[in-house]
Amino acid sequence: MHKAPAEVSDIKLLVLDIDGTIAGHSNTLSHIVKEVIAAVQAKGIKVAIATGRMYCSALRFHQEIRSTLPLVAYQGAWIQDPNTQEIHRHLSVSREIALQLLEYFEQPDLRSLLSVHFYINDQLYVREITPETASYQQRCGVNAIPVGDLRQLLDHEPTKILALCDDTNLIQRLLTNLRRRYKPTELYMTTSVATFLEAANTHVNKGNAVRYLAEEMLGLESHHVMTIGDNFNDVEMLSYAGISVAMGDAPAQVQAIAHWVAPSVELDGAAIAMEKFLLN
Repeated sequence: MHKAPAEVSDIKLLVLDIDGTIAGHSNTLSHIVKEVIAAVQAKGIKVAIATGRMYCSALRFHQEIRSTLPLVAYQGAWIQDPNTQEIHRHLSVSREIALQLLEYFEQPDLRSLLSVHFYINDQLYVREITPETASYQQRCGVNAIPVGDLRQLLDHEPTKILALCDDTNLIQRLLTNLRRRYKPTELYMTTSVATFLEAANTHVNKGNAVRYLAEEMLGLESHHVMTIGDNFNDVEMLSYAGISVAMGDAPAQVQAIAHWVAPSVELDGAAIAMEKFLLN
């Protein structure tokens, strides 16, 4: 059983996921969500974004909500302040593990089924532009750089490695297999969308990133924090927060750890949650 929710009056920091939380199919923020965020900020509550997206892809959302805090990107592997350009944290995957993952994903029976993304210095590199990569580029507003053999990039350590596949059962199977192969002390793995298998440095998760914003930057404690998310990559930040909200279309296991379940993203559930906890 999770801890009881914090006192609503204690909340001083709100942290929001993007995809499936404040941005749905339209890939934009609704007027209602923007208005409610502005009302929350007008009460003196700081609002931040924590996303699995690339920094460059998340930046427009950060700017649209006029956040004054650093932006948490790549599940927390990259924390940068757009106002000063200072990078507060950058945690990468070791070259050795990156090579092992690449070899695993390029096994003959997997190679044609997966689109593998390497993220280095906030750029996206791929072997080739697959249909999955093309739709990812469109949603995220980034241009992938096709390089053929990804091994040639491994003089750099990737911020994140992503394997995409429309077969969600295959993604689950790969996740299970890789979790047998790598302990959590070696590699952080999650799914932000059922078709995305994401791998990052072992110290990376949104919970650690939110703790950094709250405790190290703002001198707050967990009971001062509210978080809203919709998927497995949000579990750690939902568990950390004094008030946690899962979206209505979040997987059941994610809903189960939240204090409250909001309506879905298409019904502006995040705005409804903010109004319920922070504006009433």
